[in-house]
Amino acid sequence: MNIALIGYGKMGKIVEEIALSRNHTIIGKVNSSNHIEDLDFSKIDVAIEFSIPQLAVKHIEYCISKNTPVVAGTTAWNDQLAYVKDIVLKANGTLLHASNFSVGVNIFSEINQRLAQLMAPQKNYEVFVEEVHHLQKLDAPSGTATSLADDILLNNESLSSWLHQENTEPITNNNQFGVVSHRKEGVPGTHSITYSSDIDTIEITHTAHSRQGFALGAVLAAEWVYNKKGIFTMKDVIKN
Repeated sequence: MNIALIGYGKMGKIVEEIALSRNHTIIGKVNSSNHIEDLDFSKIDVAIEFSIPQLAVKHIEYCISKNTPVVAGTTAWNDQLAYVKDIVLKANGTLLHASNFSVGVNIFSEINQRLAQLMAPQKNYEVFVEEVHHLQKLDAPSGTATSLADDILLNNESLSSWLHQENTEPITNNNQFGVVSHRKEGVPGTHSITYSSDIDTIEITHTAHSRQGFALGAVLAAEWVYNKKGIFTMKDVIKN
């Protein structure tokens, strides 16, 4: 495929490396010097977007206006997701978005949902979400931690909300649970879900060893979504 990279920071460079290793062609790159309007969309099969939250929606809109499928990996723009979905559907376009493209993380997400279902009747356990990322991570909590926390809420009716704090576990009420973020040098990404009681502790953790898994997942997503129409997530890729 001919792939355009929208955002050419650390992630964009790793995506490029993996795409080339899978015999794809990088036909255009967008960064602070090269603008999205300068790309020749007539030659682009799929765009992979890893930029910053303030530009993500604009980039997606532009790709859709050019009838180009877009794989969106930037996080922290979900407050505009309904607006973006409306644009994609009206244009009969193609969007695959995810808070995390790692295959392992998406399997971890499925485990988290099932564990939340099993733990819902166990009122003597308290749940807690923790995430650790590198110092360059712009959003806190991470998009993945947000998704994991939201999935816990969806599968446990006794919980009404979650509360986030950086570095220290937040103080919550009986219907809330805590999400804590840490930023440390050189950590690609670690997410943990812990259920604790006076008797024992149950914990599941996903630890990324590098950004390779995120980049590979984005390329796999681009391969999967090519020639499809609609709105998809990484869950669709994993299941199919």
